[in-house]
Amino acid sequence: MKDLFDAAFAAMQKTHSPYSQFPVGAAIRTSDGRIYSGCNIEVISYPEGWCAETTALGHFVMGGGGTITDIAVVAEKKAKCTPCGGCRQRLAEFAGPDARLHLCDNNGIVETMTMKDIFPYGFEADVLGKGAA
Repeated sequence: MKDLFDAAFAAMQKTHSPYSQFPVGAAIRTSDGRIYSGCNIEVISYPEGWCAETTALGHFVMGGGGTITDIAVVAEKKAKCTPCGGCRQRLAEFAGPDARLHLCDNNGIVETMTMKDIFPYGFEADVLGKGAA
């Protein structure tokens, strides 16, 4: 998992977080080994920026998608930073309940859990009468 952490950490180095001063990086691995990463990007009009996980998901979708097996999140100033509530829902829309979520510090993975562990009651498409995306 070092390559996944390294991708998240490298993304964190590219953050645009002049207002919060809270750099975050995320990386997503698919079942075929592709890795998509992203950083948080802030704008002065809160909350119109986007989180690292959202940026990584954008790259994942633009890269053709796939089956997400692992997600890593790292924040420069907080060990084991978890995705915010909105990103938990976003990740749940694309990653199955058994996808592994790796919480990191600046040196590597500190704790691993599944998406169902961190987000057991996320909204599902059937609530809206729609099939899965």
